[in-house]
Amino acid sequence: MRPMPSRIPTPTPMSADSLANGSASANGSASANGSAAGSADGGSAGSAPASGSAESAGPSGSARSAGSARSTGSSGSAASAASAASAGSVRSAGSSGSAASARSSGSARSAGSARSSGSVRSAGFDLRHHGDAEVRGADAALTDLAVNVRAGTPPEWLKARIAASLDGLAAYPDGRAAREAVAARHGLPAGRVLLTAGAAEAFVLLARALPTRRPVVVHPQFTEPESALRDAGHTVERVVLDERDGFRLTPGAVPEDADLVVIGNPTNPTSVLHPADALAELARPGRTLVVDEAFMDAVPGERESLAGRTDVPGLVVLRSLTKTWGLAGLRIGYVLAEPDTVTALERVQPLWPVSSPALVAAEACCTPSALAEAANAADRMAADRAHLADRLAELAEVRVCGPAAGSFLLIRLPGAAAIRTRLRELGFAVRRGDTFPGLGPDWLRLAVRDPATTDRFVIALAKAVAESAD
Repeated sequence: MRPMPSRIPTPTPMSADSLANGSASANGSASANGSAAGSADGGSAGSAPASGSAESAGPSGSARSAGSARSTGSSGSAASAASAASAGSVRSAGSSGSAASARSSGSARSAGSARSSGSVRSAGFDLRHHGDAEVRGADAALTDLAVNVRAGTPPEWLKARIAASLDGLAAYPDGRAAREAVAARHGLPAGRVLLTAGAAEAFVLLARALPTRRPVVVHPQFTEPESALRDAGHTVERVVLDERDGFRLTPGAVPEDADLVVIGNPTNPTSVLHPADALAELARPGRTLVVDEAFMDAVPGERESLAGRTDVPGLVVLRSLTKTWGLAGLRIGYVLAEPDTVTALERVQPLWPVSSPALVAAEACCTPSALAEAANAADRMAADRAHLADRLAELAEVRVCGPAAGSFLLIRLPGAAAIRTRLRELGFAVRRGDTFPGLGPDWLRLAVRDPATTDRFVIALAKAVAESAD
């Protein structure tokens, strides 16, 4: 029997004011329904010792008596000065084991396996840690396998188009041409397109605009969707896919009454490409199905994409121009959804959210010549990914998660945290895996690079692995 994914409710964020004084506020740790709340800036009300209990904590990490909630026992019930709370509880779906147990293989984790400190955390995971943190400041000199942006981008022709747009900066941005170009690229009417300041903004808009009751995020995946939902005051439930099943979606994994479901395809960090039909089957009346396709243009033929589909009720597809075109600093992405959903998102979006240079880039990246270039890049990426996988297979200690479809590979090896540090000393930055719910300290994510860079990296990795064994 295949293992079933784990379902883990995660806490709602506590306001900064309530963290400062340790008390419950109207939007803080104790709400009208008595749910426990986590911290938006690092103090997690759902953080707990390894026993699986959950407690509300102030900045020092100590439990506060006013409005705090502590989960006791395996039932996940919580007694507090305010009322019983369930936000820190953990439930397991199926045979993957106790939901209170913590396993890096992807089975259920304790909802409060670690206390938080400093950044946005939930259940011990630093949800706001991203690959760019590995190559900031002096670390920018490292060979970058931490950020999933195609090397050698943006291309010269795109930089020239963006530079030419600077002459028009005195005028307010006009997104109509870019919106039409994106719509035409996917064979959709413009009313089904919303341009955003990167795909990350779309997650914030969804969290603020949609009146969701039971949001579910499928993990391991990009952590910003959960962060945005928590920051907007929602209690998020996790469906954690299992390593033993290749981190693939299992039928029945998502609760039937979930009214918002978020999943990546291909998924960051696992590089798993889910079948489009399997994702479409998640659609239900009254449910919003969000599919993050930020890396889909790195998949040859964009197979399994839902971007052009209009027959899936409640479907929202998110796209980014960051990865293939090297535009992370420009911030440009878009939403494809039903017109009513687009209108709802637009209402909570600031005026002129996308800059004129970013709009020019969006329009330029949708031309036939640009699409042909992206397709060629996807083919090269697939070949380079295969080379990376083949070289990694030479190391007995390394296990590659596959088959992979994205511009990165997820690997597991003992002592990965220490090896990651040694790799930095050897000149290479890689993405830590322990900030992704469902993974742990033995996981690393590697961006695909050209064969020469891969060969240099594997030599360094072999050296780091050998030294760790001594």
